[in-house]
Amino acid sequence: MDSEIEIPKRRGTRVLLTILAAWGLAVVVAAETGLYGAIPPLLLAPVIVLGIVVPVIVYAMAKGFRDYIEAIGLRTLTAFHIWRIAAALLFFWYGAHNLLPEVFVRNAAWGDLIAGLLAGGVTLLPENRSRYLVFHIFGFADFVVALGTGLILFLLEDPRMAGIQTLPMALIPLYGVGISGANHIMAFDLLRRHVGTRKLTKAGVLQT
Repeated sequence: MDSEIEIPKRRGTRVLLTILAAWGLAVVVAAETGLYGAIPPLLLAPVIVLGIVVPVIVYAMAKGFRDYIEAIGLRTLTAFHIWRIAAALLFFWYGAHNLLPEVFVRNAAWGDLIAGLLAGGVTLLPENRSRYLVFHIFGFADFVVALGTGLILFLLEDPRMAGIQTLPMALIPLYGVGISGANHIMAFDLLRRHVGTRKLTKAGVLQT
C-alpha cells in the first residue's frame, strides 16, 4: 500500500518542481527585462495576491493535487517555510543599504525570521497538530502585515519601495510569497480535515 502511494507522490513532486522552476524563471526574466519594474506600483499588491490565489484555486478544484498535498503532509509544508530565514536576511541587507523603507524592513524581516525559526523548531519536534496550527496562523499573519505595510508605502509613493522590483528581492514578493501563502492555506485545510500527519498505531507502525 505504501509503495502504491509513493509512486504517484514522486510523480507529483516532479510535476510540482517543474512548475515551480518555470514560475521562478519567469520572475527572473520579468525582473531582468524590466517587465516587473513597468508594473504600476498600485498594481503590484494584486499581482502578488494573485500568486497566492491561483495555486489555491488549483488546490480547490483538482482532487489529485489535494491528494498529493495530503500525502506530503503538514511536516513538509511547514519545513518549507525555513526559507524565510534567508528572506529575512535579504530584507535586512536591503534595509542596511537604504534600498527599502525602514518600517517595511522591520515588519517584513523580523516576521520572516521568526517564522523561519519557528518552522525549523516545529519540524524537528514530534508531530503535533496544535503546533502546526500555531505556526501557520503566525506565518500567515506575518504575510498579511508585510503586504499591508507594503501597500501603504506604495500608496504613500515611497520611492524606496522600488527596491522590491529588483533581483534578488523580486523573487520574494512574486515567487516566495505566492508559494508560501498558498502553502499556509493548504495547511489550514489539512488541519480542518484532520489529515496530513502520521499516526503511531498500537503495533508501533507509523500510518499517514
